[in-house]
Amino acid sequence: MEPALNHNENPLAEQLPPLSPNAAAVEADRCLYCFDAPCTHACPTHIDIPRFIQKIASNNLRGSAQTIFASNLLGATCARVCPVQELCEGACVLGADHKPIAIGRLQRYAMDHAAAHGTHPQVNAKPTGRKIAVIGAGPAGLSCAGELARLGNAVTIFEKRTLPGGLSTYGIIALREPVEVALAEARMIEALGVQIKTGVEIGKDISVADLQNQFEAVVLSVGLGHTPALGIPREDAIIDGLQFIESSKTDPSNLTVGRNVLVIGAGNTAVDCATIARRLGAQQVTMVYRRTDREMTCYVHEYEFARNEGIEFRFLSQPSRVLVENGAVVGLECLRVELGSPDASGRPTPQPLKGSEFILAADQIVKAVGQVRPSLASQLGLETRNGFIAVDDNYKSSVPGIYAIGDCIRSHGAASTVMGVQDGKLAAASIHQHLAQRPAMAEVN
Repeated sequence: MEPALNHNENPLAEQLPPLSPNAAAVEADRCLYCFDAPCTHACPTHIDIPRFIQKIASNNLRGSAQTIFASNLLGATCARVCPVQELCEGACVLGADHKPIAIGRLQRYAMDHAAAHGTHPQVNAKPTGRKIAVIGAGPAGLSCAGELARLGNAVTIFEKRTLPGGLSTYGIIALREPVEVALAEARMIEALGVQIKTGVEIGKDISVADLQNQFEAVVLSVGLGHTPALGIPREDAIIDGLQFIESSKTDPSNLTVGRNVLVIGAGNTAVDCATIARRLGAQQVTMVYRRTDREMTCYVHEYEFARNEGIEFRFLSQPSRVLVENGAVVGLECLRVELGSPDASGRPTPQPLKGSEFILAADQIVKAVGQVRPSLASQLGLETRNGFIAVDDNYKSSVPGIYAIGDCIRSHGAASTVMGVQDGKLAAASIHQHLAQRPAMAEVN
């Protein structure tokens, strides 16, 4: 990754600047516009990448944006947060002998132009009379709602947080996606006719049963839950990684960062937490992981990014106790680990060694060790798979009329924003087709 910009002015400002018109034109001209392009196949939403780049090259930015929107309503978010190194850019035919096309930055260029000039997708379909509820205003829910609206359906999103956007708003470091970008996309979805009701929690403010009486289909896009407990003494002194990131985006002036920070975990969220601490003044930041760099769940390019930031790593170390003196964190006791046979994830099982305790000094500890499975599944009596909501190929759950999309169904494979967006698009098509075969609720009543 390129080094951060404006580090001293705003250490968490968006990492890469927008391309200038000249830079975008030069980069677009490098594209070979491949037939049956590998980059398009590598994109989970199958954006026609050569087509949108060719339109940039011909200065048809409106057409470029429309090409992106045809496959991905959340193109602005995905342009920023997609692991392009692993997906489209990783598949670029120029990558073997040359530098791959900067597909992500070109997509952002087209999407930024669309946002600035009001070039947004339109609803051309006639109203179907169908009413669908979507629970959760994250990327998957917004994508599903927007696609359903484009097909002529009336959609209402129920979101328990005060702002829409899900992880795009609250859980992705501003270095990659500012809050304003996520909220602008939510407003774009509203402009398609989708109603977004925030501050409404399912099971508290309204029940799923109530929604089933009011809507012809209910889509669960609830993501995952809080960070799971480590089960170690004085864990209450550890900061939740998702809350740490949220504070850095929504209330950075009140975010306290220590001088010597430990981050437990080795996924992309852990890297984000470590980056925040490092950029907001921590003198030393160390990521603590119970396996090795070969088993880390973060992307390789994120690992390299963290190392370039000066973040240190302590592998084969399992936290066993938080050390607190006079109410303040002073360190983390860990056990040394040996790796055993593969577990259910296919990774070697960490086996702590008795009597191998050692202390890592710290004045702040953050944990980012994944998220718990969605609790709504058990509340509704839905079938699950490895704790995730089980769905069929059409995103139908075990309960008729209830669908599920996004991270809450991702029982295998990597969860990502772009996969959630694709879930939403495919589920919308499935729901629309299914409801078209039934009398509308208004006709029945």
